[in-house]
Amino acid sequence: MTASTAQTASSPRHWRAPQLSSRFWPVFLRNLLVWRKLAVPSLVGNIAEPLIWLVAFGYGMGALVGQVSLTGPDGLPLVVPYILFLASGSICMSAMNAATFEALYSSFSRMHVQKTWDGIMNAPVTLDDVLLAEMLWAAFKALFTATAILGVMLALGISHSPKLLVAWPVLLLTGITFSCIALIFNALAKGYDFFTYYFTLFLTPMMFLSGVFFPREQLPDVVLWLSNLLPLTHAVELVRPLFMDQWPSQAALHLGVLVGYAVVAFWIALALTRRRFAS
Repeated sequence: MTASTAQTASSPRHWRAPQLSSRFWPVFLRNLLVWRKLAVPSLVGNIAEPLIWLVAFGYGMGALVGQVSLTGPDGLPLVVPYILFLASGSICMSAMNAATFEALYSSFSRMHVQKTWDGIMNAPVTLDDVLLAEMLWAAFKALFTATAILGVMLALGISHSPKLLVAWPVLLLTGITFSCIALIFNALAKGYDFFTYYFTLFLTPMMFLSGVFFPREQLPDVVLWLSNLLPLTHAVELVRPLFMDQWPSQAALHLGVLVGYAVVAFWIALALTRRRFAS
């Protein structure tokens, strides 16, 4: 049997259901203990860029734009300050970016460069548990970053809605979703340069098509249809009304899309990672 035939014959086992256990927790704690030494510079690095976006666009362009007209959750026209509109979208973008960077560059370093995963799997810990820990760790980093940014937004008086407490689990789910998607590319990457394709061809267009910087209603019909398929769109649709002290409409739909992306992407990432370690 040739190598290609053997790989084809064994590939179905890579797609078996995830076999998860509580043994992921020590791996998560290991990442937390290592990160504690770099917590402050990591926090500064993660919140600096979104705050620059917020100040430059929110206060700079916001002075020109003034207010934004959009359709509220109740279907009625709604006018909000541009800084509020931008803040509610940029915090979702920040959660996406924080989870993505951790699940790509840091996870790839532990998996491929430092061989940390190989060392961990010498203990009674499976690859499935390691990948689950990496996914949850990236989601935690996303929630940590988003919480810090949210604190700055509250200090600036952008929003004081008590409904923002509900935004935390949504931002955590956003981090989980994008960490799962990023782990797919982590499993395929041969080097750090590979991640440029993901950022350039997927994340950057999504930032501009998901209603972060301007209302999606202005997009052409075909582009609007494409925008409805993007996970960041559904995260923004859930979080933005909370900033305006309103409940999002079609919340079950938006949550279902994010959960669906997370489940499917994690399964694909796990199958590709199993195949990588089996080769």
